Amino acid sequence: DAAQPRWARTPLSERVACLRRAAGLMRARRFALAAWEILEVGKTWREADADVVEAIDALEYYSHGMESLTQGKPLPQVPGERNAYRYVPRGVAVVIAPWNFPAAILTGMASAALAAGNVVIVKPAEQSSVMAALVVQILRKAGVPPGVVQYLPGWGHEVGAALVRHPGTRTILFTGSKAVGLSIVQACGYVGAGQRFVKHVITEMGGKNALIVDEDADLDAAVHGTLVSAFGYAGQKCSAASRAIVHETVYDRFLERLIQATDRLVIGDPSDPATDLGPLIEEAAQRRLKEAVTQAGETATVAYTAPAARIPPQGYFVGPTIVTELAPQHPLAREELFGPLLVVFRVRSFDEALALANDTEYALTGGVYSRSPSHIERAIQAFDVGNLYVNRQMTGAIVGRQPFGGHRLSGLGTKAGGPDYLLQVLLPKTVCVNTARHGMPLE
Repeated sequence: DAAQPRWARTPLSERVACLRRAAGLMRARRFALAAWEILEVGKTWREADADVVEAIDALEYYSHGMESLTQGKPLPQVPGERNAYRYVPRGVAVVIAPWNFPAAILTGMASAALAAGNVVIVKPAEQSSVMAALVVQILRKAGVPPGVVQYLPGWGHEVGAALVRHPGTRTILFTGSKAVGLSIVQACGYVGAGQRFVKHVITEMGGKNALIVDEDADLDAAVHGTLVSAFGYAGQKCSAASRAIVHETVYDRFLERLIQATDRLVIGDPSDPATDLGPLIEEAAQRRLKEAVTQAGETATVAYTAPAARIPPQGYFVGPTIVTELAPQHPLAREELFGPLLVVFRVRSFDEALALANDTEYALTGGVYSRSPSHIERAIQAFDVGNLYVNRQMTGAIVGRQPFGGHRLSGLGTKAGGPDYLLQVLLPKTVCVNTARHGMPLE
């Protein structure tokens, strides 16, 4: 609270200069930061490096975006009246960040709030507290005052919950599970004694994302895109493909080739550049995935699972798994499950594929492989997701190029890395001046 007025009055040029210096520091430490990600959250080199690069992009993108908003928006002007539409900071912002993108998502949320003139308390996921500390250290070294960006690690149910409930918190920026996200939305509807504002929530929650393979799809591209989308970072992405919906005319060929490609994936130490799949984040995640694979074997067909001899004996490893012949209503087909488990469905038409893809409470990402212009256009119109990818993998959104975020129970429709995101951490203010009064200047 003490730092907020001073930071809000700090000229925008100084605020964004801090963020751009932070981007430069991150760029200089790019590989060291990636190495920390490998150590702390088990990302492979390719995934860790991409996360650091995305964090750099966010710092620069929101700096540029805030500069374009500094003059506000134009309003109609009439004789005797001067109208202005400006933006002001909301106030103290709490960033509750996930472990799976420990640099990119945390930096993105924090840098947007800081660029807009809000002070920030960073509360990282327990599993990635070191990466968060490094990011905050970089922001401080870049010139962001200590009172303006603060680091507060701890258990989510303790520290996170206290920050959400605190009457001084103006804005909560959250990325994580549906259960926690909905609890934050509910908690922020309460206005406590002495609280003279309604808290604003930006929450991105998760998905049960589908990838459709049409009857005329390029199977080379479809198999590779499915492999990367489902098993990149061992499926521990909210954007990951967990359902493949395949037209019956190409189903057998697609499945056979997908199994062959999956069988070539290397499972092991993520610090080895040859590794494709590292460990899951913690023992509880490993246990959930193993139980899910066992459950799938009881009610469906486990078409592929990695041989036990190829899974490291130590660490939270689970090999990639492909499940077929599963009922669409089964929990494995509907509930988000972070891990390398893909369910493949057979359908008779493109319309049936779209209907099945939309039959979920989430609306985050979706993919389509098709050569039919009419089917692609139909997917654009009818596939109810926040990010739709056509004839390419459905993970790896790039700041500014593919603004990211979903709706339904995937989020509130905001788009990280997009042109509207800064508006979430700002308040619009209209100023109308009567210039016809005696003594008022005309200019």
